[in-house]
Amino acid sequence: MLTTKNKISQYRWVICSMLFFATTINYMDRQVLSLTWKDFIAPEFHWTDADYGNITGAFSFFYALFSLFVGKFIDRLGTKRGYLIAIFVWSLGACLHAICGWVTMQYAGLDSVDALRAVKAGSQMALMISTVSVYLFMFCRIVLAMGESGNFPSAIKVVAEFFPKKDRAFATAIFNSGASIGALIAPLTIPVLANYLGWESAFVIIGGIGFVWMGFWVFIYDKPSQCKHVNEAELAYILQDDATDSDAAKAAAKADGPTLPFMRCFTYRQTWSFIMGKFMTDGVWWFYLFWAPAYFSDQFGYASSTTMGQWLIFVLYLIVTALSIVGGYIPKYFVEHRGMEPYSGRMKAMFIFALLPLLALVAQPLAS
Repeated sequence: MLTTKNKISQYRWVICSMLFFATTINYMDRQVLSLTWKDFIAPEFHWTDADYGNITGAFSFFYALFSLFVGKFIDRLGTKRGYLIAIFVWSLGACLHAICGWVTMQYAGLDSVDALRAVKAGSQMALMISTVSVYLFMFCRIVLAMGESGNFPSAIKVVAEFFPKKDRAFATAIFNSGASIGALIAPLTIPVLANYLGWESAFVIIGGIGFVWMGFWVFIYDKPSQCKHVNEAELAYILQDDATDSDAAKAAAKADGPTLPFMRCFTYRQTWSFIMGKFMTDGVWWFYLFWAPAYFSDQFGYASSTTMGQWLIFVLYLIVTALSIVGGYIPKYFVEHRGMEPYSGRMKAMFIFALLPLLALVAQPLAS
C-alpha cells in the first residue's frame, strides 16, 4: 500500500484549471463587443456592419502579427511573469473600451448619450461620430489583441512544463475548451450586464475578472521542481520523458532562453504545416465567434435576443466544447490503450477530426 508520502500528488491539474480559467476569460473579453455592438453600441455611434467588420478585422490582423513575436517574449520572461503581463494587457484593453463613448462625446461636443443617438443618420456629424468611435475601438481592440496573443503560447508552455508528452494533448484540450466555455457563458451574461448596467459596465466587469486571475496566479504557479505542492512522485511522473530523451535534448530543455533563432523556425516543414493548419481553420472558428449571432438572425430570423437565438448559439459552442475535450482525449487513448507512439496517436486523431468538417457540406443544402 502506498503511503501518503509516496502517493502522487495531482497539482498539475490545478495548474491546468488555471489555464482553463484564463482561456475562458480570454474569450469572454473577446466576445463582449460582438454581443453588444448591434443592440447597444451601434445606435449611439451610428455604426454599420462595415464599421464593425473593420474593427474585428483590425483585431484579427494585429492578433496574428503579435502572435509572431509573443512566443519569444514568453520564453525570455518565463511563464509566470509572461502570463501575468499578457493577461494584464488584455484586461486593460478590455476595460479601455468603456471610455470610448465618453471620449467620442467630448470630441463631438455632446453632453449625453441621448444627444449621440439624436444625431441625424447620414449627416456629417453622424459620420464624424462613427469615424472617431471606430478608431477608438480599433485602438482598444489592438491593445486587447496584444495581450490575448500571449494566452495560448503561455498556456502551451505551461503544459509542457507540467505534463509528460503522453498527457499534453489531453491537458491542452481541457484548457482550450475554455474558449468554448467562455463563448457559452458570454451570451448568458454580457447582454444582461449591458441591459441593466450599460454596455460600458459589461466591458469593465468582464475585463476586471482578468485582474482577479492574476492575483491567484502569483501564489499558485511555480515551476514543478520549485513548487511545494508537487511531491517527488508527481515530479518523477512529470519528468518521465527525461529517461528516454537524449543528453542533447535534456541540455536544450534545461537551458535558459531561446535555443533556436526565430527565423530558422521557418526552415522547418513542421512550422509551415502548423501555419497552414491554423490558416485553414481559424477563419472558420472566428466567423462563428464574431458573426454567428448575426448569421442566425439574418439567415433564419432568430435574433440573439430571442430564446431560440440564444439556444442556437449555446448549442453551437457546446458541441465545439465537447469535441475539443474528446479530441484531446483520443490521442491519450491511442497511446495508453492501443500502445501507439505519441506522434502516431496524435496524427491518427487529427486525421479523424479532419474528416468531421465534411459533414458541413452535407448540412448546408438543408439550410436553403
